[in-house]
Amino acid sequence: METCRVLSIQSHVVRGYVGNRSAVFPLQLLGFEVDFINSVQFSNHTGYPHWKGQVLNCAEIEELYETLKKNNVIHYDYVLTGYCRDRDMLRKMVEIIKELKQRNPKLIFVCDPVMGDTWDGEGKMYVPKELLPVYKNEVIPIADILTPNQFEAELLTDSKITNESEALTSISKLHELGPSTVVISSSSLGGVNSLIGYGSRRNNNNGIKYQQIRLVMNLIDAAFVGSGDLFAALLLAWTHLHPDNLKIALEKVISTMQHILKRTKAAADSTLIFLFVV
Repeated sequence: METCRVLSIQSHVVRGYVGNRSAVFPLQLLGFEVDFINSVQFSNHTGYPHWKGQVLNCAEIEELYETLKKNNVIHYDYVLTGYCRDRDMLRKMVEIIKELKQRNPKLIFVCDPVMGDTWDGEGKMYVPKELLPVYKNEVIPIADILTPNQFEAELLTDSKITNESEALTSISKLHELGPSTVVISSSSLGGVNSLIGYGSRRNNNNGIKYQQIRLVMNLIDAAFVGSGDLFAALLLAWTHLHPDNLKIALEKVISTMQHILKRTKAAADSTLIFLFVV
């Protein structure tokens, strides 16, 4: 394929795989050129008992972007965004994406609205609540592809998802905010043995408004971090490689995810066995 360039604005950790550490390498393996800005640089993800690091501020991201612009190297085919915990920083990202879309009207903005998740049946935000209206009113309207989890979809639509009908209603509301493709990356609707996701793309062919797909993923008995970041990156890649077939793109996303997570768990299990034997 022709060289396709991505700007990824996400978090970075020294140890572990979340944000850009989880997204950049798979995109490179699939043939994409990736420029990345680290919205934060932490020692490790914030689920650890201790973490320290730096948060990029508006002036710093503007300095990076303006210097790239002076060098005339800001033609991008995609922008991918993930974790951001500062409202002004998020608004600065919106400004940058709007300018990049003006320079390349074909640019596709893939937004993973990283705001929170559900643990033990209870949803919890892990970014300040003041970011929610910015996502809803300023970020989502310029997004082309949106990848919330169930909890984030509920936040953005101010509605609960307890069954498939409510999931599809939530997706319709998200479409109305702007994105042409919406994928709820995971939900609790599959019970104890599987995760259920839903993909939807605007489709005006043959009078069918949306192409909608149910995703069924085997539940792996382990807790993972960075999997949502990986999901969004893979969705960008496979929808680019299969632009007219959301079903095949999502099948390849899920297949890749399952292989990576199974190998990760196997590696973790073998390490624990080794430590126990020693």
